[in-house]
Amino acid sequence: MEIARPYLLFLGDVPDALAAKTAVGIVDWRKDWCIGQIRLPGCAADTGLSDMSISEGASAGAKTLVIGAVNAGGRLPDHWIASIVEALDSGLDIASGLHVRLGDISEIREAADRNNAQLHDVRHNSMTFATGKGTKRSGKRILAVGTDCSVGKKYTALAMDRAMSERGYKSSFCATGQTGIFISGRGISLDAVVADFISGAAEWLSPETEEDHWQIVEGQGSLFHPSFAGVTLGLLHGSQPDGFIVCHEPTRTKMRGVETPLPTIEQVIETTIQLGRLTNPAIQCIGIAVNTAALEDDEALAFLAKVGEKHGLPATDPVRYGMEAIVDKVSAEFGAP
Repeated sequence: MEIARPYLLFLGDVPDALAAKTAVGIVDWRKDWCIGQIRLPGCAADTGLSDMSISEGASAGAKTLVIGAVNAGGRLPDHWIASIVEALDSGLDIASGLHVRLGDISEIREAADRNNAQLHDVRHNSMTFATGKGTKRSGKRILAVGTDCSVGKKYTALAMDRAMSERGYKSSFCATGQTGIFISGRGISLDAVVADFISGAAEWLSPETEEDHWQIVEGQGSLFHPSFAGVTLGLLHGSQPDGFIVCHEPTRTKMRGVETPLPTIEQVIETTIQLGRLTNPAIQCIGIAVNTAALEDDEALAFLAKVGEKHGLPATDPVRYGMEAIVDKVSAEFGAP
């Protein structure tokens, strides 16, 4: 899949920044690939890019309209279709990370056909996967897990990959969601894989490699989320992590989109180790990554210090304070590069 750049990011009319996390993530990690953003009336998200119309974006050189917003179930709202058709008629390709296939919508398919445009369904792929085997394979792996969905697992994995590479480790990022695929250019949207093959897809994504190579695997969902725990468990078993990082957002009391209470960090550590031992008996927690965006600096530092001391682990905000402390933990437990 070759997605033409630069991107024009479509945010629709989503109610908050989390609902536009695909667009925000692309800007945070690949801003140089982006020209601007399109927001419909009522949109409460903002990537910081220049607001443009579709015609302005096309005139500025955009090649692909990326649908950078998500919603529960990955649906495409009917009132977004007109904007997508307009983009196709303006000469742009379309790339989407939603569950719905763009070509299944007649207006979009017809517009793509008459303009000879490409429709990229990043969440879908033509590959078939074997079922997971759980056989120990060479190489080292780190998995980001979470107390909830949308707590920073992707950012944690990307930041860890960058920090380990800068420290001299052989390291690579393994994308398991649509935004990670837009950022890395490779990966699998695991939540679109048939349940029986999730662990096998995770094994394919993080295959046997050199013993000193670290694969940093983007997490999905949470073992405690009633909507997404199945994907999370398959990813845990298939990625067979040697170490995992717990990702947390400290202001939440309920899990996103449901009434289920948020688990504690301790519960996540204990459950991840218990379930992860099925495919890697030596699995261990190597750190805690906290999204402190809602906290002032002194509050954030105090919270990180408290959490780190309580669990005897390095605790950091990957965006604010970097991942050096957790890389130090890797060096102490597994050796320097």
